[in-house]
Amino acid sequence: MHRKALSVLLILCSFCATNLALAGAMDLTCGEHPGVITELKLHGNAQQDKPTALQAITFGQVFAAGDLPNPGCLQATVDGGASIPLQIDSKARHPDGSVRHAVITVQIPAIPAGSTVVLALRRASQKTEQGPGQTPAALLQQGFTAGVQIVIDGMTYTASADQLLRDAKPSVWLAGPLVNEWHVAAALKTADGKSHPNLSARFAIRSYTGMNLASVDMAIENDWAFSAAPQNYDYDVQLSVGGKPVYSKTGLKHYHHARWRKVLWWGQPPEVDIAHDTAYLIASKAVPNYDQSVGISGVAIRTMTMRYSGAATEPMGNGMAIPYMPTTGGRPDIGLLPGWAVSYLLSMDARAKLVTLGAADQAGSWSMHYRDQKTGRPVSLQDFPYMTLLGHHSDTINPKTKKSEEFPDCGGDCKTPYVADSSHEPALAYLPYLVTGDYYYLEELEFWTMYDLFQSNPSYRANIKGLFHPTQVRGQAWTLRDLANAAYIVPDADPFKKQFEQVMSDNLDWYNATYQPNGSQANQLGALVDANAREYLDHTGIAPWQDDFFTAAVGRAVELGFVKAKPLLAWKSQYPILRMTAPGTCWISGSVYAMKVSDKPLGPVYTSMAQAYLGSVPKAVSDLPCASMQMAVQLKLQTNEMTGYSSSPEGFPSNMQPALALSVQTGNPQALTAWKLFMSRANKPDYSTAPQFDIIPRQ
Repeated sequence: MHRKALSVLLILCSFCATNLALAGAMDLTCGEHPGVITELKLHGNAQQDKPTALQAITFGQVFAAGDLPNPGCLQATVDGGASIPLQIDSKARHPDGSVRHAVITVQIPAIPAGSTVVLALRRASQKTEQGPGQTPAALLQQGFTAGVQIVIDGMTYTASADQLLRDAKPSVWLAGPLVNEWHVAAALKTADGKSHPNLSARFAIRSYTGMNLASVDMAIENDWAFSAAPQNYDYDVQLSVGGKPVYSKTGLKHYHHARWRKVLWWGQPPEVDIAHDTAYLIASKAVPNYDQSVGISGVAIRTMTMRYSGAATEPMGNGMAIPYMPTTGGRPDIGLLPGWAVSYLLSMDARAKLVTLGAADQAGSWSMHYRDQKTGRPVSLQDFPYMTLLGHHSDTINPKTKKSEEFPDCGGDCKTPYVADSSHEPALAYLPYLVTGDYYYLEELEFWTMYDLFQSNPSYRANIKGLFHPTQVRGQAWTLRDLANAAYIVPDADPFKKQFEQVMSDNLDWYNATYQPNGSQANQLGALVDANAREYLDHTGIAPWQDDFFTAAVGRAVELGFVKAKPLLAWKSQYPILRMTAPGTCWISGSVYAMKVSDKPLGPVYTSMAQAYLGSVPKAVSDLPCASMQMAVQLKLQTNEMTGYSSSPEGFPSNMQPALALSVQTGNPQALTAWKLFMSRANKPDYSTAPQFDIIPRQ
């Protein structure tokens, strides 16, 4: 069909495509209440001198349970007009069968330079059917080519996306009448066909039907899990699209078990910025309930934009993350989401979005990416329950196979400036995958989540169960955060979905059994108190702020629908609530750095918060009336100011805020009392520059 005729046909028709191979088919009706589900804003490029032409855009979209019963029920309009062509590739569903997450493509009319149009996603009264998709052969016939060339010690290695489309059977990520995305991968090879032992290329080719337009996501990887002699490699690289060089770099050091990517275009890329509906994303519970009344500082956005520049954005750059993750102290990347991601979520500023997506791009630079050469996917505990980054050779022997699942030793230079650490690990890829649907971000989420699980000693984690309690409390918190996010958003047809759900279930079972009545660590404080927690005050105390991280992560697991997390949150929420409301205590010191929970190292835990308070606060303070002027003078604070850097958006009261906010959903009558008291404190932080802890209760 002629390109112009096809475009006209697409404008007149509204398509809805569902990738049944990935999402599964369910015959659900559209329901009795058609109408707008959510609205996105499309901003035309203010720098262009003429309106954008007819174009297609692709993005990720999450839906609240019940809002979209069936993918075929979705329609799209621009500025309240007639329906426009739409394709939806459903990826994950809620337990009720409704769509949870999907990748959506729409074909939009021209947008005047610098102007904004509103894209409404509506639930229709009747389902629409899927139209036919384009084939790789059709794209190749249009002249598409793309490839990578690297030179190591005078030896040239290449990989060709177009050749792989011809010779290999690609996997399908998007399929329908507007866009199709195919994935192919291969080792980098010499002209005579010799494969490099460690370096490979992966291509995600996204082809827009009838537009002579395709994006090609190139990822260069050095991450085979069981290939011999892993090491760093120095090389010169050149990426080409349409037979022309589009990116090159000399002297690139590619770290072992790391990867980097570039997204390039064959044809003119869309000149549109997509801004999601923040209120809807938060209402869906896919992201925490950040305070939407806070305006993000323009200075803060400019500062993060300046930080995300230069070498930090290049292959093997660190993006926004701290290179040495075990670095202690207040940081913008610690939280349920990093500060820059929350700034983007609340502002929908294009610059903050660039930084947030860029940080996820650079997540590939850390040497914790282990890909199974047989499956082509990140390594799995299900396949290798005895793999580990810790322990001895004997710890890696699988008793069933009698074989070691040990990763090979370094075969050369393996030095890297980057150190991953689950106790200080940012959630780099979750929000980027949520809003883009890009497969690269999905795999980053899977890589980091699986790393959290396999880095520990196999016997400590109960091998295939992936129990993560034998680590610092903050490490448990961020691992639970990553695991909950992954189990929630990973596509239903992805094998990791059920694996993450099972590991999530096993871990919640462990916590519930261990800390509920009659459990070995049961206590009336609602705190984690095992040896991994009691690392303070000569092993008689814990860090309340670390415990708050864990409580917040449990609260998020409840919001994401994990039923087994509910009893754990009901118990866990006692700790932040009691620190604010318990008799015989003063909430001013509820955010101390360390709190005593026993008289002897690892001894019996106190039976009341009053004991913990009196054991943790100097008598000169505890003898004074709570929140009095005398107490403020003694503590060198303002009246009603909490201890622990109350004015800092990264201080200990700020660390406490998500735990308190998420505790309100338990229905504990003291939770709201604790929250109101917390919000009455003096010297509250300015969250406009660092909003990562500014979570408030849902209605």
